[in-house]
Order: sequence, then structure tokens, then C-alpha cells
Amino acid sequence: MRLFSRAGATAAAFLAAVTLLAGCTSSSSDTAASTDPSSSDAGVALTVLGASSTRVLNDDLQELTNLDLTFINAGSSTLVQQLADGSPGDLLITADRPTMDSAVGQDLVNDPVEVATNSLVMVVPQGNPAGITSTADLAGASVVLCDPVVPCGATSQTIIQEQNIEVTPVSLEHAVADVLGKVTSGEADAGWVYRTDAQAAGDAVEVIEIPGSESHRNSVMAATTTSSEHQEAAEKLLALLTSPEAAPLWSKHGFTPVTA
Repeated sequence: MRLFSRAGATAAAFLAAVTLLAGCTSSSSDTAASTDPSSSDAGVALTVLGASSTRVLNDDLQELTNLDLTFINAGSSTLVQQLADGSPGDLLITADRPTMDSAVGQDLVNDPVEVATNSLVMVVPQGNPAGITSTADLAGASVVLCDPVVPCGATSQTIIQEQNIEVTPVSLEHAVADVLGKVTSGEADAGWVYRTDAQAAGDAVEVIEIPGSESHRNSVMAATTTSSEHQEAAEKLLALLTSPEAAPLWSKHGFTPVTA
């Protein structure tokens, strides 16, 4: 009888340990699944409205998840206006906080989070035909900037005023990609773009640092939209953007990641 009790107790202890281990494994799996959009939402189609500067992430982000992502890249204020006009979208990524705040104020998005930061640099065409070496050389140059209504333009304007830089832009663009395009095509002597855009351009441009730029880093913000029909999948994608898995992706393209 004593032997039976001992055996029964041993068996019970073993079963309890197995049950506890299984519970821990299940809990761990559930936690991973909550941030891994490939776990239960594979194939779900999401539309990502991304600031022009984040276009460099598109391919890598798609490879990081089994979600079916469609990217629409444009100036941040344009994307917010598209949402306000009823255009579909599941996740909004803006190049700065004020533009995202505008989307929040219009009840277009849920709670936003900072996912990365970015800063401005000056770029000139390869070979630097105008011989520009600093912002002091911009007075008589053909310079292209972003329009102040978009994040890259608002930051440019702040730096110009703060540093008393003498510059008269020949055009103001609504997307940083358009500024870069005018420089690489030779239409402009110089342009102010995000560091990430300069990195993406490679040898097509030469980079010149802008005084005070690092003191005015833009916060890249992301939020799920209130109109999304796939809230759970969109939330998981948002969580992925601040995960350790995504950090190398941001760094690869010149952003400074914000890891949750």
C-alpha cells in the first residue's frame, strides 16, 4: 500500500510538471504570436500608407511578414488627406509627429507610436558641379527644398531660420523623393533630403551636413487607422515595427530605430 502511494505521488508530480511545462510553452507561444503577424494572419491583405522617406523599407518589411502588404508612399500630409477623403488604409506612417497629431485630431487613427527617427542632410549631384561645400554657398545656387506643409519642409524651414541661412529655393516639393529626383537628374545644384534618402541614392549624390540638423530630428510615427477592417493584423504589424526583428531593417536604411 505504501509502495502504491509512492508511485501514485510520483506519477501525479510528473503529470503536474508536464502540465506546468505545457502551460509555459503555450503562454510563450501566445506571446510570440501576439507580435508576429505571420503566425495567424498569413495572407491578410493590408494597405500601408507610408511617408515618402519610408519607401526604402517596403521590400524588407514585406519579407519580414507573411501578410500581403500594399504600400502607398507619398508626402505625409497627402496621406492624411487621402485618409480623410475616405481612401482605404490599415496603417499610417508619417515622417513627423505633428502630421500624425493631425490624423489623431481627425479621428483617422488609433494610438500612434514612435518607430524611428530621421534627420536632414544636403545633397548635391555626383561631382558637385556647382562647387557647394556648405550652407554658406546656397545664396546664388539652384536649391530645391520640401514644401513647409510636409515634414521635411517644416524642419528645413526651422533650421534655415535658426541658422540664418540665406537661400531662395527654386521649387518646393511635396515629397522628399521629388527633391532627391531633381538633384540626381541635375535639375538642381543642391537639395535638402532625409539622411535615409541620401543613403538610398548611393553614388548618385554627395552628402553635405547641415548645421543644427541633428538637433531637429524628425520622429517617424505609425498608427493603425480607425477605418481598417483588419485591426488585429494591423496592430501586429505596428508592433513588428518596434520589435528587435525590425530594428536592423531601420538601421540598414539610415533610420535610428525605436525598439519597444
